[in-house]
Amino acid sequence: MNHPVFDSLFRKSSYSQPNNNNCVEVADLPEIVAVRDSQHRQAGHLTFGMDGWVALMSSVKRDLI
Repeated sequence: MNHPVFDSLFRKSSYSQPNNNNCVEVADLPEIVAVRDSQHRQAGHLTFGMDGWVALMSSVKRDLI
């Protein structure tokens, strides 16, 4: 499902490197989290429900993906 998200809601992810242009931007919304590539904003964003987002971050933190 595509959820419209205003550009002003995105912030640079805390996991992105400070001096690296390869970063992810995140928008925390009431029921979803939107994620996009900062270098390809025009490509749109992915949205995750809260359960999916928590599962994704848990896997990333454990180096499973």
